[in-house]
Amino acid sequence: MPADALPDLPVRTAVPDVTAALADRGAAVLVAPPGTGKTTVVPLTLAEPGGGRVIVAEPRRVAARAAARRMAALLGEQVGARVGYTVRGDRKVSRDTRVEVVTTGVLVRRLQRDPELAGTATVILDECHERHLDSDLALAFLVEVRAALRPDLHVLATSATAEAQRLSEVLGDAPVVVASAALHPVEVHWCPPTQPVAPPHGLRVDPRLLDHVAATTRRALTDGDGDVLVFLPGAREIATVAGRLGGAGVDVVTLHGRLSGSEQDAALRPGSARRIVLATAVAESSLTVPGVRAVVDAGLSRVPRMDHNRGLGALVTVPVSRAAAVQRAGRAGREAPGRVYRCWSQAQHDRLPAQPEPEVAAADLTSFALDLALWGHPDGSGLALPDAPPAGALQAATGTLRALGAIGADGRVTPRGRLLADAGLHPRLARALLDGAPLVGGRRAAEIVALLDSDRLADDLIAAWRRARSGDSAWRTEVRRLSAVLDRARPEPSGRPITDDLAAGLVVGLAYPERVARARRPGSPAYLMTGGTEAELAGGSGLAGTTWLAVADADRAPGARSARIRSAAPLDEATAREAAATLAATATEIGWIDGDVVARRVERLGALPLAERRLDDPDPALVRAALREGLRREGLGLLTWTRTATEVRHRMAFAHAALGDPWPDVSDDALAAADWPHLGSARRRADLARIDVAAALRELLPWQVAGRLDEVAPERLPVPTGSRIRVDYTDPAAPVLAVKLQETFGWQDTPKLADGRVPVVLHLLSPAGRPLAVTGDLASFWTNVYPQVRAEMRGRYPRHPWPEDPLIAEPTKRTNRRAR
Repeated sequence: MPADALPDLPVRTAVPDVTAALADRGAAVLVAPPGTGKTTVVPLTLAEPGGGRVIVAEPRRVAARAAARRMAALLGEQVGARVGYTVRGDRKVSRDTRVEVVTTGVLVRRLQRDPELAGTATVILDECHERHLDSDLALAFLVEVRAALRPDLHVLATSATAEAQRLSEVLGDAPVVVASAALHPVEVHWCPPTQPVAPPHGLRVDPRLLDHVAATTRRALTDGDGDVLVFLPGAREIATVAGRLGGAGVDVVTLHGRLSGSEQDAALRPGSARRIVLATAVAESSLTVPGVRAVVDAGLSRVPRMDHNRGLGALVTVPVSRAAAVQRAGRAGREAPGRVYRCWSQAQHDRLPAQPEPEVAAADLTSFALDLALWGHPDGSGLALPDAPPAGALQAATGTLRALGAIGADGRVTPRGRLLADAGLHPRLARALLDGAPLVGGRRAAEIVALLDSDRLADDLIAAWRRARSGDSAWRTEVRRLSAVLDRARPEPSGRPITDDLAAGLVVGLAYPERVARARRPGSPAYLMTGGTEAELAGGSGLAGTTWLAVADADRAPGARSARIRSAAPLDEATAREAAATLAATATEIGWIDGDVVARRVERLGALPLAERRLDDPDPALVRAALREGLRREGLGLLTWTRTATEVRHRMAFAHAALGDPWPDVSDDALAAADWPHLGSARRRADLARIDVAAALRELLPWQVAGRLDEVAPERLPVPTGSRIRVDYTDPAAPVLAVKLQETFGWQDTPKLADGRVPVVLHLLSPAGRPLAVTGDLASFWTNVYPQVRAEMRGRYPRHPWPEDPLIAEPTKRTNRRAR
């Protein structure tokens, strides 16, 4: 299209370099600040007469429609002539269309159906820095298409930030073209709240911050002219701030994903009066909100997060990145000098992350994994992805797809997987639509799934469904699209009557079978999901008292024991069984449960037991395993430790410490894991207390040493008087023999155990049994210590012998008088 007919925007100076780079290398990266015309001027310039079609991919539907409308206006035409668009559920193109603006999701679907993109000359991936999953996939797929199928296809990646080098590498070291621009200056005002504000938690935003945003917006109105664009994290916060701006004397307009396309488009047209535009991140880039001279930024954004351990995916509120804050501020300087009011301090700004986190790092990857399987790269290897998906998250996603029948054991997509992908939904929701339609009727299935795929969910899903039916045009548009999907799939109706309440619960359960939940107790707000996650209803919920729920949305705060149910529909047990039929199982369970051996036949729905029957003749080997598990969990205190048993254990511990294998380890951990022969007669906890532990311990001795315990670690040792005195093996490294000194006269060497390897520690006692000396070297004791002991003890115990030479004295247990 003739360049001289286009507006003189800063990017025009870079267009020749872009055109040359594409002609020479087939791929390029364009870095241009917001407002320079990269989204409108560049596609129109590249759409040469007689050439192929130019596809422009935008990350958001509102941006795609706005870009198409702006380009059509530059040509003096209506959308659908030379410039058209295609977004989910809405398409305006014609035979004359030369530039088609699509969402990245639509582009990925199109590449899956027609990898060659027949008739397309150039693909422009706009706003690549936002790093959405579809954007990453589209980029990787296009790199492979150029390499294998369409070397003539031109690919241009554009970004408003300086993260161009990574894009260049992914595109095979493509040239980077930078469009410099003398943008209108934007004055920055740091406006932190004057009182403490709690950080965001899940979807909750402190109302005091919203009060502050409203007050800052009023200040922005009085500081200068023009409209004010206010960035907030979600529709709920937009509604709250809108309520606080009553009486501001200007039009208050909203811009977010819940609105219909026509309502979103209306916010992007100039107003007849001064306006405040309350918007989510959809207004960050790729579009111009006309008339804006001031931006108020709450500093928050909503991003997807996935708790893979519990299968809970949700949007959470996080601080914006510095790059996003720059993008938002740029909205104020697109048409004239402007102002930005940041509701945080400059010190806080310096601590913000430099760039937004890529979705692939934290989001649910189920749809992403299905696209990889459809493309023929189930694990993503070999694809030029900007970042590899986390292994654990991808494994969880492929597990979900296998459960849905979307991929086989080899990771390849199945015919059912292709059918799910064609629905243009998350695979879980596609499954609920296709499998739910025969059970509840196509229209109701489409309505419920359209609700689940929106952010219109409420605590009581049925109430949200009724509200949507009463007048939600965006929801009705999606219902029509999903009904068309069902018309193509032609599911067979079951003809079974079912109420709206149970229909909603059944469809939700088909989408999220691991979130079918049962109350812990009748009337309790605490539930257990089939997936094993504990969850609770919020106080005052209209669902209180419902025994069975199908949970549509739940989240769990970091460190919290249970999840919070944010939206659910009621079920009965029969419908719950139907919804979560893939998790139904009947199994024999023999294990240590609630402090005892349990042997039963259990019918389960995931983690929820439905019915059980006691087994009269359980497998003895499994019972023994359960008893060992009980010992591991609760400790050896379940056994009765007599003195004899304790001493046998100490002696065996000494033999193991002194000689090693094959003498067995008898530590707590080893005994808890040991296969005790005597457990064969035990069937329950009480039987453990009746086991002869001493005999059981001896049976743990292997045959090589079974008869040598009394030799290696004798229970008693003889002393010179002929007495046999018990050895204390409490410390396996130092067995102790406590003996009266007079009974050791004539004993020259310290006795040794463990085949002569370990000397005992002699505790030499007074006639009254009190310690006189501790020694492991008896010969040294007689020479160096005994003379002093003799001198001290003769006066204290005159009736007992204290010979001058103990080595030749007769050992005795008697006094001098009794000896005579």
